[in-house]
Amino acid sequence: MDFNLALELVRATEAGALGSARLMGRGDKHAADAAAVDLMRKALNSIEFAGTVVIGEGERDEAPMLYIGEKVGTGRGFETDLAIDPLECTNSVAKGWSNALSVLAAGPKGSLFGAPDTYMDKIAVGPEVGNRVSLDASVKDNIHAVADALDKDPSDVTVVILERPRHDKLVEEVRKVGARIQLITDGDVSGAIATCMNDSGIDLLLGVGAAPEGVISSAAVKCLGGFMQGRLSFRNESEKERALGMGVTDPEALLNIEDLAKGDNVMFAATGVTDGSWLEGVRFTSRGAETHSVVMRCSSGTIRFIKALHKFDKAPKY
Repeated sequence: MDFNLALELVRATEAGALGSARLMGRGDKHAADAAAVDLMRKALNSIEFAGTVVIGEGERDEAPMLYIGEKVGTGRGFETDLAIDPLECTNSVAKGWSNALSVLAAGPKGSLFGAPDTYMDKIAVGPEVGNRVSLDASVKDNIHAVADALDKDPSDVTVVILERPRHDKLVEEVRKVGARIQLITDGDVSGAIATCMNDSGIDLLLGVGAAPEGVISSAAVKCLGGFMQGRLSFRNESEKERALGMGVTDPEALLNIEDLAKGDNVMFAATGVTDGSWLEGVRFTSRGAETHSVVMRCSSGTIRFIKALHKFDKAPKY
């Protein structure tokens, strides 16, 4: 996959971030999401590539734009699969909270797992830990494996978990081991990435979150050299049937990172909407705005942080 495409795709996350950030704190998460979707789609359609949305806003009858199967781009150039979340953490934008992102993962056709809109049990760690952990292991064993790999006491391991009632038992188990916990209201894409950032203070991600975000996270974690596993977690039989209809052959399978994001040509892009632990949010000025983004490529291992100044009187006419 051509390197220039990675830098082109970040324009799409910048567009999504700029659109949604205008609505920060206004209490309308649906309007913020719609603004991100609209501008991201326009940006994607201006890029010279043949893109297909494999993870998006839903199926065609549920989402008018960026639906699963939608073709984006000019139709010329690389055949590219996209897993997109124009606005991760819609509540954070609506309420002015932190860690909202506009994100996407991309790779050659067939490289990204087509996750249905259901839940996924996830575990993620950084490069130093790697495959010493597993979803099939106990919480205690995983925390001890992280501690051993990082040469620290289990009490010094920090686990990030989405704050949800479904995680009450998980939180109790982590506390019994003696590890620290950082509970987050939303945004387990950021949580997974944080495990690979040396200065984040996060060592391990555990818990159940959205399956589409699991695929997007896996692309970023792979680019960063980390390790991740997932297993689909269905809320009802209709979700399982939908997964089978989307081509998932074994709904109960343990999905390794190579199952979620296949090959070395995977890439990831994200732009901060509100301030987070590793990306700044959109800053509006008298004549435009400043964005803070990251672009990662698995094949080269390159991670680029990009600060861009956008002048609204010269805004791109997508």
